[in-house]
Amino acid sequence: MASISKDARGNRTIQFVAKDRKRKSIRLGKCSQRQAEAVKVHVERLVHATITGHPVDPDTARWLIGIDGTLADRLAAVELIERRDATTLAAFLDAYMALRTDVKDGTQMLYRQTRRNLLSFFPADKPLASFTRGYADAWRLHLKNEGLAENTVRRRCGRAKQFFNAAVRRKLIPENPFSDLKSNVHGNPERFAFVSRNDIARVIAECPDAQWKLIFALSRYGGLRCPSEHLQLRWEDIDWTNNRILISSPKTAHHVGGESRVIPLFPELRPFLQELADQVQPGIETALSEPVITRYRSATQNLGTQGKRIVRRAGLKPWPKLFQNLRSTRETELAEEYPMHVVCAWIGNSQPIAAKHYLQVTCEHFERAAGVQTDAASALQNPVQQAHETTGNGSQVVNIAREETPEFSGDFSSLRRIAVNKSYPART
Repeated sequence: MASISKDARGNRTIQFVAKDRKRKSIRLGKCSQRQAEAVKVHVERLVHATITGHPVDPDTARWLIGIDGTLADRLAAVELIERRDATTLAAFLDAYMALRTDVKDGTQMLYRQTRRNLLSFFPADKPLASFTRGYADAWRLHLKNEGLAENTVRRRCGRAKQFFNAAVRRKLIPENPFSDLKSNVHGNPERFAFVSRNDIARVIAECPDAQWKLIFALSRYGGLRCPSEHLQLRWEDIDWTNNRILISSPKTAHHVGGESRVIPLFPELRPFLQELADQVQPGIETALSEPVITRYRSATQNLGTQGKRIVRRAGLKPWPKLFQNLRSTRETELAEEYPMHVVCAWIGNSQPIAAKHYLQVTCEHFERAAGVQTDAASALQNPVQQAHETTGNGSQVVNIAREETPEFSGDFSSLRRIAVNKSYPART
């Protein structure tokens, strides 16, 4: 236990017994008893952490971030914390990541990726104070030489910038050496792929079970983010009578109003949801609160890897960004039929993000503009021309008059800029 003493001039001092059993003092100067008591609580926690080897209490860790340099130097002098000018890269990164208990596991995984990149180039014991903008530039070049894509490099630079911003706020360094690195992710049209209805039908036909069929259907016809939004979907979220589905979105939950959105129960989705609904054992009151996707929830399962195998079994070459391009295809398709503010509300992104990362320019757009109204162009122009009818409360089998949509005749690469007198991309 620590104690507080006060001299004749009103200066207060905190005294405690350290790990080496020696009595040590921290001079606070002139301050109120309440202020001294607040510091004493954190000192006791720091002493406990040094003796037991346990992590510092999160409240005390946050307090350390905000204290001034003078008090930090006095805590360092009695070996309760490291000197700020001697904080090393690895120690700081580990402390920062341990403190961020407010982020999801996926974000922590991204932090660990950037930590590995930093420590693969810089020594673990490199002091934070020794970093310069030149070191930051050299690290970015190292990432490029490692073969990482430009957008991946930008994301890693953004997280490194985030780490060192925290160091600036803690007054460990005067400025952020990574602040000039470009971290805004750019859209990459070269990785766009419009996946036709015929192709997704071939893929779904090769799926091993009804749940995999629904995973592809929710991505292609619901525009859901895979796997986060698929795994959040529960039977109680489906309003069969009013043709609505409540989509919970972990990715945007930190934005006001972004924790969920409502999409139509598109007629293309209904058969796949109905097939699984018929398999739910009737009479179980808890069934409505159960997740729709139950078999593929393990963190060790990579839906992308297995999804590519299914695509190959369908006789197709896997397109880039397997599930994101299904979502992109659906947004492009819906944009032909509905106002963009409606489409973005259903897909769960903003119009600038949709234009930058999702909406595609397809061969059919060129053909329709040139007056060549092919069957595929007609299908893209009117993507939702399916009549559906329900009976009862929607739990019965639904009959859908599905149109035969011609297979998209282009390959799975995006349109590139076409120079004057250059031929149009070859069709297969």
